[in-house]
Amino acid sequence: MASPEMKPSETPPSYLPSSDERMWGLLAHLSPLIASGMGLPFLGPLIIWLIKKDESPFIADQAKEALNFQIAVLLAVMICAATVIGILLLPIVAVGALIYSIMAAMEANKGVYYRYPYTLRFIK
Repeated sequence: MASPEMKPSETPPSYLPSSDERMWGLLAHLSPLIASGMGLPFLGPLIIWLIKKDESPFIADQAKEALNFQIAVLLAVMICAATVIGILLLPIVAVGALIYSIMAAMEANKGVYYRYPYTLRFIK
């Protein structure tokens, strides 16, 4: 029987991450905050995914998820920057990206296979 917080159609993942893997998942979601200073927020998740994807399905999944989200945020920023009204929306996009990244990091630290809302999955 499924746990009360799971929807009936969902099945629990067959792989449970270790504490080290959960830490790497957390870093995959928080690394864009550091890399944003260089203007390349997708660089952190990309590096983690390339280095760790063969070691753990959890790390690979969370790094890909963070990478896809950061690419979607980058596209949103580029579209907003192209229009006068869009420039007014840039702070909203930035705050949203920050909040969702922190939420994803906290969930990954719990071992949850987190999925960002409002994102495109470029890398599958």
